[in-house]
Amino acid sequence: MSSPDFIDECRIHVQSGDGGRGCCSFWREKYVPRGGPDGGTGGRGGSVSVSADNSLATLLDTRGRKFYKADRGRHGSGGRKDGRGGEDIVIRVPLGTVVKDDATRAVLIELVEHGQTWLAAQGGRGGRGNACFATATNQAPITVEPGTPGEERWLRLELKVLADVGLLGFPNAGKSTLISRLSAARPKIASYPFTTLYPHLGMVESGGARFVIADIPGLIPGAHRGAGLGHRFLRHVERTRILVHLLDPEPALAGGDPERSALRDYDALRAELAAYSDDLAKRKEVVCISKADLISDPSERKLVDEGLRARGLEPRWISAATGEGIEALVQTLAREVARR
Repeated sequence: MSSPDFIDECRIHVQSGDGGRGCCSFWREKYVPRGGPDGGTGGRGGSVSVSADNSLATLLDTRGRKFYKADRGRHGSGGRKDGRGGEDIVIRVPLGTVVKDDATRAVLIELVEHGQTWLAAQGGRGGRGNACFATATNQAPITVEPGTPGEERWLRLELKVLADVGLLGFPNAGKSTLISRLSAARPKIASYPFTTLYPHLGMVESGGARFVIADIPGLIPGAHRGAGLGHRFLRHVERTRILVHLLDPEPALAGGDPERSALRDYDALRAELAAYSDDLAKRKEVVCISKADLISDPSERKLVDEGLRARGLEPRWISAATGEGIEALVQTLAREVARR
C-alpha cells in the first residue's frame, strides 16, 4: 500500500438496464387456423452490484471509471421466446469500503468481508408478452407489458483501512520508520512534514500471533475540521482496535519548540480523536515516545515524560533505529489484539 496510486475515495454513477418489452404474437402455421397467442416475455435488465475483494488495496480501478451502465433486457419474440437478460456489472472494491449516497451522504453499506456484495441498482423487470394474458374467455389477447425502467444513482465510495493497530502522531514523529521496523512495509521516509500522504499497512508476527498495523498519516490540530489532510486521515483510524500514540521528544528539549511537549502533543491528538468520534476517544491506546536513541540521558527522558506520568500514563521509550523497546511493544500489542 505504499504506492502513490493509493486512492481512498471516489464518486461513481451506476445505472441498471431497462427490462425488455413483451411481444404480441400469434402462432401462425399451415393447418392450424386458430393458433393461440405466443408472444414471449422481455428479458430483465442487468443489475449493478458492489463487491468486496481482498485482493484489492485501493479504489484506483473505480477512480479511473466514473460511469457504470448495465445492458438492457432484450424484447420478447414470437414462439414464446423470452428475451435475453442484460449482463450484470459487479464493481470490485477493497475490504473496508463504505458506500454512501452522494446527495445525502447517508451510509448505505460497509463492505468488510471478502465476497460481501451489495445491490446498487436493480435491473428493470421484463414485460410480459401476450401469451401470459390468455384466458378461457380471452383466447386472443393483444395485451403486452413494457419493461420497467432500471435504476440510476450517484454513489460515493470511501475506503477505511482495515487494521488491528493504528499508529498516530504528529508529522515527523517517526511512524513510517517504526512500521518499516515492525513489518515488511517500506513507506517513504524523510524529515519533512506530511511525508506520508496515504496509509501504509504492515503485517507483524510475534510468537505465532499475527496482526495488521497501519501507519496513519500525521495529524495536526484542527484535523477533525479538515485541517491538513483532516478527514482523509481520521476515517482510517475508525476501524483500528488499538491506537498507538507516537510522541516526538525533541520539542521538549533545549532548542525545541517551546509550544510543544510530549504531553501537549498527546492532548492535541486526543482532542482531535474526541472531536471526530466519541468512540475513538474510548479506544484502547498505548503511548510511546520515539527516537530513544537520540536521548540517552535519564534526566532528559524524565523531563520529557513526567507530564504523561502525572496523568497516570505509562509511556514507553522506543527506537526504531536501535530496536530499543521494540520487542516489548510488539508483545504488548499482540496480547491486546488477542483480547479483542
